[in-house]
Amino acid sequence: MSSIAKRSDGSWRARYRDTDGKEHARHFSRRVDAQWWIDSVTASVVRGDYVDPGAGKVTLRHYAQGWQASHVGRAATASLLDNALRVHILPTLGDRPMSNLRRYDVQALVKALSTHLSPGTVRNVYEFLNRIMQAAVDDRVIAHSPCQRIVLPARSEAEVTSPTAEQVRALADAVPARFRAVVVLLGGSGLRIGEALGLEVGDVDFLRRTVRVERQRLQSGDIGPTKTPKSTRTVPLGQIVIDELAVHLAHHGVTNSLFTWEDGLPLTYSQWKRVWRAALHSTGLDLDTHSLRHFTASALIAGGASVKQVQTVLGHSSAANHAEGVRPLVARRRGPHSGRHGRRSERSCGPGADQSLQLEA
Repeated sequence: MSSIAKRSDGSWRARYRDTDGKEHARHFSRRVDAQWWIDSVTASVVRGDYVDPGAGKVTLRHYAQGWQASHVGRAATASLLDNALRVHILPTLGDRPMSNLRRYDVQALVKALSTHLSPGTVRNVYEFLNRIMQAAVDDRVIAHSPCQRIVLPARSEAEVTSPTAEQVRALADAVPARFRAVVVLLGGSGLRIGEALGLEVGDVDFLRRTVRVERQRLQSGDIGPTKTPKSTRTVPLGQIVIDELAVHLAHHGVTNSLFTWEDGLPLTYSQWKRVWRAALHSTGLDLDTHSLRHFTASALIAGGASVKQVQTVLGHSSAANHAEGVRPLVARRRGPHSGRHGRRSERSCGPGADQSLQLEA
């Protein structure tokens, strides 16, 4: 319901009631402008894209916190979302009204983040913001999302860093003896760090030289399911890894958990990060734990494994995503001195390979 009335001061008062029965009014100096406003509102109601002008006054912080509370997903994704909001998005845009956010603001945020974050991380942060803004459109908080035609940093193949056997050996030597087997296992199996931290002693089959991955330790310290159904798998292990695990259990295998802290409790993410950072400082290397998965993939490819075989070992759910991740490794391995199957003279140290990574116990 809408109406236009002339006021005593000569202005025109246009008003209407929205779908919730709330009245809205504006004043115009000309009747034609008042009529245009009423017509545009009526058209938006008919199209089904009407947005209450007052709804967008809510701040991004307020809306995002409500959206986050109702978010359904894996614990790991929830942790990434919390970090993206708390560290990167809300400090910059959190106190802005939703309706005042423009494409320029989002592009400026992306550019600022690109100065100190990797392209992949910037894209992840942007994706969370994009999902929040799209939800706001669906909830009729704003009419249009400012996340339109945003230029994102290009993914660089240089992001995929595969350490050398010497670097893995140096890292294994740099950590305390209690955690040496963690480095050797990660480099020789391709397990994610959460999967390794969630292992139990019974998951290792020394006779068949395999490890069974059925769970992962979350950053909260709790045990949860694997990242995807494909991540639940049995991974073959080389003799070097098996021998290292045997030595580890002989000295530290007093609990059900395969890897523990000095107090005998299961090793957590935060504890492992402290160990890893100390090893990086000692060796002068700049690698993350995930790079050991790249080391495994690179070693398998050098040994002649197919992309599908590497995907199975690493527990990737998507062949497309997996291929994108290993393509730079394949290109790096298959250089001008590669053999018929892209092999190099250096032997691989991946699962089931004739490993040459000599890690003295």
